[in-house]
Amino acid sequence: MVLMNCSTRKEMGGAPDLPSLLVFYKTAGYYHTSIPSGLAALQKLGAENGFKVDTTNNAAKFVQDTLQKYDAVVFLSTTQDVLNDTQQQAFEQFIRGGGGFVGIHAATDTEYNWPWYNQLVGAYFDSHPEIQTATIQVVDKSHLSTSFLPDKWERKDEWYNFKNINPDVKVLANLDETSYKGGKNGQNHPIAWYHTFEGARVFYTGGGHTNESFQEPLFLRHLLGGIQYVLQKE
Repeated sequence: MVLMNCSTRKEMGGAPDLPSLLVFYKTAGYYHTSIPSGLAALQKLGAENGFKVDTTNNAAKFVQDTLQKYDAVVFLSTTQDVLNDTQQQAFEQFIRGGGGFVGIHAATDTEYNWPWYNQLVGAYFDSHPEIQTATIQVVDKSHLSTSFLPDKWERKDEWYNFKNINPDVKVLANLDETSYKGGKNGQNHPIAWYHTFEGARVFYTGGGHTNESFQEPLFLRHLLGGIQYVLQKE
């Protein structure tokens, strides 16, 4: 069975439905205490901007019959090994069927033994220094998630260093490692990006470790723009 794309799903239901997100927040490693704040923020963004939001930490939802109800899946600070082989296959089919993907913060600290996922999310977490203020250099302002941001965006969060960065991602913003301590990626230190992967739209932002992140107007607008991007259809 091949997953239907968004437009086909809506046509079969008659009148178009609101776009739907499945927010997945299972953790098998570190648990971010900001997850409840993130869930509440995503539900509020959906209510205010015309998309439905379902949330789960139950990997059993990753079957074709369930995933095909959604237009995109969000991994909200998932950690380590969260899907078994069968669930991984269902998720791969969802992506290949045109479903979108949004990764937030520890979505890159997830599924280290699944190379396909590494290419999808765009990188793997390597390490991080202490929480501190850093300057983000917004390098692409043509995207829905960045068009409104200042060229230099200062904010406080936990800043990831990355490994296994997919060279095909389109970088939206870099960290200025001279503005904080503990950066290890050098002058090219992506912290937000997008790309298309196997026909799916993908957006990732490294922000979102702290509860305060999900109360920041600019970060929320950044996140909303990423969601709106993956929900767009060609």
